[in-house]
Amino acid sequence: MTAVATVTAAALGAVALPASAADHHHGHGHHPDVYISAVQADPPGRDNRSNRSLNKEWVDITNSTRRAVNLNNWTLKNEDGRTYTFHHYRLAARTTVRVHTGTGHDSRTHLFQNRRTYVWDNHRDTATLRNNHGRFVDDAAWGHHHGHHGHHGNRH
Repeated sequence: MTAVATVTAAALGAVALPASAADHHHGHGHHPDVYISAVQADPPGRDNRSNRSLNKEWVDITNSTRRAVNLNNWTLKNEDGRTYTFHHYRLAARTTVRVHTGTGHDSRTHLFQNRRTYVWDNHRDTATLRNNHGRFVDDAAWGHHHGHHGHHGNRH
């Protein structure tokens, strides 16, 4: 990405961040079988806590394999420890599920945390995916500079 493109993206602000643009920490240079593929931490429009706005805040999780993966009891957590636990959900082969913050009816491609407040910090946070044994699977971080980890982010 050129410097101009980076500045343009920064100026636009509310761009959905492909997790590849966020910092990934698995270090192998390739994705695990199930991975965080995109994050929209700053929903477009005003952060007015409406359900519509809450549902425009989401994390995409992709299964890159040829078989369904049972995500029962897997967790998706933010830096503050707010955790979403998957219940009785199988992610089909080569598909993506979008985990929305707000309320809605779960389907094969959309799950809802049923929260009344935002989970993901607009400016800096880390989404961490763990399996049903609590083992690290993947994460995506945004807004962190050179390993400086602190919770000074601007909550909604």
